[in-house]
Amino acid sequence: MRFQNSLSVEKKVLRLDEVHFIRSWLEKPLATGAVMPSGKALARTMARYVDPLVPGPVIELGPGTGAVTEALVEQGIEPSRLVLVEFNPVFCRLLRSRYPQATVMQGDAYGVQRLLENFEPAAAMVSGLPLMTKPIKLRNRLIADAFKLMAPTAPFIQFTYAMVGSPIPKNPVGIVAKASERIWMNLPPARVWVYRRG
Repeated sequence: MRFQNSLSVEKKVLRLDEVHFIRSWLEKPLATGAVMPSGKALARTMARYVDPLVPGPVIELGPGTGAVTEALVEQGIEPSRLVLVEFNPVFCRLLRSRYPQATVMQGDAYGVQRLLENFEPAAAMVSGLPLMTKPIKLRNRLIADAFKLMAPTAPFIQFTYAMVGSPIPKNPVGIVAKASERIWMNLPPARVWVYRRG
């Protein structure tokens, strides 16, 4: 009976998250970028690229309602290490209630360097931002700013629904990019890109 109640609560949370996403997407489709939260397979794939033994904060850009955040915690990242940068105030309230130990910052992730300049170097940066909706120049600036905030070996992890090409279109000098297999269990199917200093 307890197991059934747990499943019922999880389904209600998922439906509530879907409602929040759909509403946000209808209001600002280019800002939200997705109609639904990331699926569990995609979230777990992203989280697997973060090594919980590497010290420092783990920064998540555009966590939405926390699908990838949950996968990061399941991966072994202590919630107190999480720095969640979210633009949507409704999502920020949800994240603060679900992850009270995490640092939730409401702000524009494309200004991440200014937002997080006083933090220690990050162990990883995980992005759920809709990069493909942004100009190339802004995407390139984002990854350059991200690497200024991360430890030398830290990964920048980004997912995309685009099946061809990297979300960061021109690999900057000294940056190596690697893509995962397609994640068919996500709706729509997605791919994870990991960028590191070469």
